[in-house]
Amino acid sequence: MTDFTMQIDADGVAVITWDVPGKSMNVLAREAFDTCESLVDEALANDDVKGIVITSGKKDFAGGMDLNVLASIREEAGDNPAQGLFDFTMNGHRILRKIERAGMEPKTNKGGKPIACAITGTCAGIGTEIALACHHRVMADGKAKIGLPEILVGIFPGAGGTTRYSRMVGAMAAAPVLLEGKMLEPKKAKSAGLIDNVVPADELLQAAKDWVLNAKPADIVKPWDAKGFKMPGGAPYHPAGFMTFVGANAMIHGKTKGVYPAAKALLSAVYEGALVDFDTAIRIEARYFTQILMNPSSSAMIRSLFVNKQALEKGANRPAVDDQTVKKVGILGAGMMGAGIAYVSALAGIEVVLIDAAQDSADRGKAYSEGLLDKGMKRGKVTEEKKAKVLGQITATTDYDALKGCDLIVEAVFEDPKVKAEVTAKAEAVMNRDGIFATNTSTLPITMLADASSRPEQFIGIHFFSPVDKMMLVEIIKGKATGDQAVAKALDFVRQIRKTPIVVNDERFFYANRCILPYVNEGVRMLQEGVEPALIENAAKLVGMPLGPLQLTDETSIDLGAKIARATKAGDPNYDDTTDELIFWMEEEGRLGRKANAGFYAYDDNGKRQGLWNGLGERYKVAEDQPELTDVQHRLLFAQVLEAVRALEAGVLMDIREGDVGAILGWGFAPWSGGPFSWLDILGTAYAAERCDQLAAAHGARFACPPLLREMAEKGQSFYGRFGTGVDAKAA
Repeated sequence: MTDFTMQIDADGVAVITWDVPGKSMNVLAREAFDTCESLVDEALANDDVKGIVITSGKKDFAGGMDLNVLASIREEAGDNPAQGLFDFTMNGHRILRKIERAGMEPKTNKGGKPIACAITGTCAGIGTEIALACHHRVMADGKAKIGLPEILVGIFPGAGGTTRYSRMVGAMAAAPVLLEGKMLEPKKAKSAGLIDNVVPADELLQAAKDWVLNAKPADIVKPWDAKGFKMPGGAPYHPAGFMTFVGANAMIHGKTKGVYPAAKALLSAVYEGALVDFDTAIRIEARYFTQILMNPSSSAMIRSLFVNKQALEKGANRPAVDDQTVKKVGILGAGMMGAGIAYVSALAGIEVVLIDAAQDSADRGKAYSEGLLDKGMKRGKVTEEKKAKVLGQITATTDYDALKGCDLIVEAVFEDPKVKAEVTAKAEAVMNRDGIFATNTSTLPITMLADASSRPEQFIGIHFFSPVDKMMLVEIIKGKATGDQAVAKALDFVRQIRKTPIVVNDERFFYANRCILPYVNEGVRMLQEGVEPALIENAAKLVGMPLGPLQLTDETSIDLGAKIARATKAGDPNYDDTTDELIFWMEEEGRLGRKANAGFYAYDDNGKRQGLWNGLGERYKVAEDQPELTDVQHRLLFAQVLEAVRALEAGVLMDIREGDVGAILGWGFAPWSGGPFSWLDILGTAYAAERCDQLAAAHGARFACPPLLREMAEKGQSFYGRFGTGVDAKAA
C-alpha cells in the first residue's frame, strides 16, 4: 500500500487520496511526493479525466513534512549538504508547479485541467503548501485548523507557501499566517484567503468534484501567471508596498530581537521575490530556505521543538508497564495550582475530586475553571454544552471519602512538609490501594516527602508550572523508592492532559528551578555590582530570554525568592548568600513584585509595568564603566547552562533531550538555541570550556567548568554526539 492512491469516477474526476499507512496523521515522505507526481502525470495524460481532486483518507488532511527527512538529506549530501537541501527543495517546487500549471501551455495558459483540494480537517506545513498550489481549496467545516506554522520550529514555509500566499493576499495580510504561524479555523481561513469555500464534512468531496466539473479556463490560471499581475498591497518599489516592508521589518526585529533567523529570511524571500517573476521568486525562496536549514539555530530548534518534543510526548522514556490511563484524579488543595490542575484534568475528560480544608475554598477552586471556560465562550471556542460537561467532571468538597476510587492523587497544598505529610496520610487511607500519590512541589525533595507515605514506591513528584492551563511543561520527579508504575502513571496522565513531560531524579530544586534560580541570582548580582538595570534586562531579551531576571523575579514574587533563600541556607552549608541582602531588603520595603504593584519595576494602580524602579539606583549606584553586552549575556546564559550540565553529571537529568525541551518549555530558555545542551554544541565544547575559565576568573567559582564539559572539550565531543539518545552521563 502506498501513501497516495487514485481512482477515476464516472464523471471523469480523478480523486488522489493521501493516506499514509500506519499513521494517524499524514506526513510527507520523500518517496511519497514522487508517487503523488506520477499520479498527477497519469491523470493529466488521460483524455477521459476532466480534472483532479486531491484529498485525504484520514479525518485530517496533513501534519506537514517529516522533518527527519531533512536530516537524512543532509547526511546523504556528504560534503555539500546545502546543495542537497537546495536540490530537494527545488524538486518540491517543480512538482507543485506542475500541479499549479496542470498541463497548461507555457505562453497561452491554455489546455490545463482544474485541480481542487478537499481538505478533510487539520492542514499544516507542506499539506497547506500543496493546497495552495491547487486551483481551488474547499475545507470541511468544524474545529480543525489550517495554516503554515513552520516559523514556530525555527524554519519557514519553503515549498512555495511563502511566495504563493504573500502574492495571494499581500505581505501585510500574510504576516499573521507566515510570521506568527497562526492556524486558522475554516471560516477565518476563508476570510484570510487560505481557502475558497467551507462546506459540511459530508459534502466535502462532492463540492470539490462539482467545482472541478464546472471550472472555466480562467479559473485555473493563478494570478501571478496572468498578464499584468500586481502584488496586492503594493510591490516593494511602490510607496504603499515600501511602507509595508519597513513596518514588517520593524515588527520582526521588535518581536524576535534579531535572534531568530527564520523570520528575517522569510521576509527577505517575500521582499526579493516580489521584485521578480514567480519562477525566479520560488528559486529565491528555496535559497533562503536552504540557508535556514543550514543554520545551526534552526537545526537545533527543529530537533528540540519537533523531533525531541514529539519523542517525549510519545513516551520515549516511559517504563515498559501496562497502560496507566487515569480515570479518576483527586487534587488536594484548591489554590491557584490545584485549581489549574483540576481544570486541565477535567478538560481532558478525567473525573476530578477537588479537596480543600474549607468548602468555600474548594468552591473557589472550581470557579477558577468556570472563569476560564467563560473566557473561552466569549472567544467562541467553548460551547455551553462543553462548559457544563467540564464543570460536571469536577466535584469540589472537603470530604476525603470522595477520593475513593481515585487511581491518582495530586497534592498541591502549601510548601510545608508537615502539611503535606498530613494530607498524604489522609488521602492514602481512602484512595485505590494500587493508586499513585503525586506531590506538586517546586523545591522540596520527593524522597523526604515520601517518608509520610505508607507506599513510597507509589509516591512521585509532579511539578506543574504556573499558570497550569498555559504552561506546556510538566516535570516528573522520581524519589529514591519510586517504582516504574508510578513513573508510567505520571507520564500517561501528562499525555492525557496534553502537556509535555520530562522525567528527572530527586535532588533539591530538581532540574528546572535548579537552572532558573542562578539566572535570577546573576541578574541581582550584576545590579549589586553597579551594572545598569536596563542593560541587564535588555541583554537578556536580546539573547532570546522572554523575561529579564529582574522582571522574572517580580512575576514570581520577591517574597517567594526570600523564602527559598532562607530554606536553602538552612539546608545547605555551602549556600552562597551574596544576593540575599538585596532580596531581603526588597521584602522589608514591601516591594514584593507584581502582586504588590511594587518590585524591581514600578507599576500603576492597574498593575501595568511603568519601567524599572528608580529606587534601585539610589541604593546600588550605577558604575561609570559598564560591561560589554556580550559579557552580560554570557553571564546570564552560562549561569543556567552550567547548572544543566551539573544536573546531567549528578544523574538528576537522565536525557539531554529532556534538558533542552524542558528548558525551552519550562522557563523559556532562548528557544532559538534549541536549549542549554544545543547551545553548548553551537558554541562548541572547547570554546564553552574556555569561556567558563574566563568567567570564573572574572566573577567567581560558580562559573567553574564542570568536569564533564572539560572532558568533552578535550575529546572534541558534542553533547548530541555523545548523549543524543539519552545515555546516562556516568555510563558514557
